[in-house]
Amino acid sequence: MPINITMPALSPTMEEGNLAKWLVKEGDKVGPGDVIAEIETDKATMEVEAVDEGTVARIVVPAGTEGVKVNALIAILAADGESLEDAAKGGGAAPAPATASAPAEAPKAEAAKAEPAPAAPAASPAPVASSGERTFASPLARRIAKEAGVDVSAISGSGPHGRVVKKDVEAAIASGTGKAPAAAAAPQAAAAPAAPAAMPKGMSDDAVLKNFAEGSYELVKHDGMRKTIARRLQESKQTIPHFYVTVDCELDALLKLRSELNKAAPLKDDKPVYKLSVNDMVIKALALALRDVPNANVSWTDENMVMHKHSDVGVAVSIPGGLITPIIRSAEFKTLSAISNEMKDLGKRAKDRKLKPEEYQGGTTAVSNMGMMGVKDFAAVVNPPHATILAVGAGEQRAVVKDGALAIATVMSVTLSTDHRAVDGALGAELLAAFKGYIESPMGMLV
Repeated sequence: MPINITMPALSPTMEEGNLAKWLVKEGDKVGPGDVIAEIETDKATMEVEAVDEGTVARIVVPAGTEGVKVNALIAILAADGESLEDAAKGGGAAPAPATASAPAEAPKAEAAKAEPAPAAPAASPAPVASSGERTFASPLARRIAKEAGVDVSAISGSGPHGRVVKKDVEAAIASGTGKAPAAAAAPQAAAAPAAPAAMPKGMSDDAVLKNFAEGSYELVKHDGMRKTIARRLQESKQTIPHFYVTVDCELDALLKLRSELNKAAPLKDDKPVYKLSVNDMVIKALALALRDVPNANVSWTDENMVMHKHSDVGVAVSIPGGLITPIIRSAEFKTLSAISNEMKDLGKRAKDRKLKPEEYQGGTTAVSNMGMMGVKDFAAVVNPPHATILAVGAGEQRAVVKDGALAIATVMSVTLSTDHRAVDGALGAELLAAFKGYIESPMGMLV
């Protein structure tokens, strides 16, 4: 029986992606765990693994196709002993992608002849729990569960964002829990994929372009990342009551300590093993401040206040076409050198669009630093599920009053944006006071 390969959901929020590259061709044999394709989401490029064994009978969606919906058919495998021609004709027909940068290779007549067959997808969509919510599991975990007759939706995942991983399935098998009910021999029809969220309503092309002379402009179509940024930030400003608190922090002690630490860095292959930036120390200071003011380390839901146990700090990184916020997990426990090296790695892979979803999704707060661009101060937009984001300006020499006399100090303005439903003004001020304490007395970050 033909085995359908469908567009996988590579993150809980993914609705469509671009099929960037096929790493196999028709006639190639594949097995569980083999990487068969690269999928571009709005944030990163991800590899797709096969779950079942077979031979590629037909590639339905060609490389370079954009806007392929989650659960859409992208290829067909022939099972062991099945002819490629029969498998190619017997696989399910592919839903048309929203937009395509390359025309589909299969003729329309051939697609019309194809008859739907019961799907056993190699890159299977996430199973649906009885509550109607999708359960996310790794391809390996799904395969092991399938072989053992275990219902993945009945297993609690320990991976990022509750994702079910191999050890969760093995634990369920060992304990005898999560067995699929006998009545479920015939799988239910897969639910239709959710329609993509609507773009924010704005002015149409015609309404805008009538103001400009013909030929005085060119149109550049929005890509997936820009659409996602527009949708999420407009939703944030419309639904989250923003509140802003600003303080000035003196940096001279921090800059002195940073210089001393960098000079003391050990060498490896004639290169220092770390080189601290001011931003690395800002990340650490915010993480420690959230540890000290735990009521500000929260997320808002309509039913509960989510109290986070660790300071997972997202850091805004500018990349072509937008930005992304890779996350330093449990930053309150990490040394400055560890934060520095991790941030360099995440930043590089962010610019290459090689981050994994668990490396940029979630987090409990964020830092947006425009100081290196010469920006004195600004206010950032809260990015849910965060309740706070810290906007960091440039450190510059300013006149200050010390002991009743004028003096010169290096001063940095920072503005905390908060979701006022979760973090009110007094709590935001308390958090900023704790942050300022670590910035102006930075030795506290070393103990």
